[in-house]
Amino acid sequence: MAQRYVRVQNLEGKIYYGLLQLSLSVQVLDAPPWLEGQPTDLILKPENYQILTPCAPSKVVAVGKNYADHAQEMGSTVPKEPLIFLKPSTSIIPTETQIKYPPQSQRVDYEGELALVIGDRTCDCTPEEAQTKIWGYTIANDVTARDLQQQDGQWTRAKGFDTFCPLGPWIVREVNPGARLQTFLNDDRTPVQSACIDEMVFPPDVLVSYISQVMTLLPGDVVLTGTPFGVGQLHIGDRIRVEIEGIGRLENTVTKR
Repeated sequence: MAQRYVRVQNLEGKIYYGLLQLSLSVQVLDAPPWLEGQPTDLILKPENYQILTPCAPSKVVAVGKNYADHAQEMGSTVPKEPLIFLKPSTSIIPTETQIKYPPQSQRVDYEGELALVIGDRTCDCTPEEAQTKIWGYTIANDVTARDLQQQDGQWTRAKGFDTFCPLGPWIVREVNPGARLQTFLNDDRTPVQSACIDEMVFPPDVLVSYISQVMTLLPGDVVLTGTPFGVGQLHIGDRIRVEIEGIGRLENTVTKR
């Protein structure tokens, strides 16, 4: 199994980066792993920590319509260049926590996605350079108030509510280019989304290069790479799970805000 890098909080409220062991204990690192954090002698037992999002980014840069079938699903064509937008850092929540359904919306959707974690300051880089700036991979759910997205004509409010960016549960250094992304709703064993991540129109290195020519990406920043066909509606009480082969599963429940 690939090494799983986590960010956790102990019972006293102190936050650590660490390596998740098969026993579910966490070997604490002395710094974030992309800043060359090294293992320490401190081990946290499973009952002595709470898992957090695997990083605390200054920003989340997301990409729209990066799968051709999803663009068609949304009634549009694939953009000629990446379509980027921002989600605030305050929208991020960890696995096994609650997505809060806002009263302003009547239609909130899930969007399962592969997320990239940036490991180094990244500005004006080529796709070849960008590949070295991607430190690892995790899972995201780009939760969207679809009615507000259509109503506003731009996406800040629809994508930016608190809890609208579940992220985690951990980071792995590598992912198979053909890994399958699947999203499951409640107890249905049939995925509502299922696609291989190599079906993206613009692959990760192109996305990071493109974004870096607009804004500087900082260590720990996150890039969401887009969602495949099959987005759909969430309701209060639902449980939504996004899985990516070789990474794991991100699971959240929906409650009323």
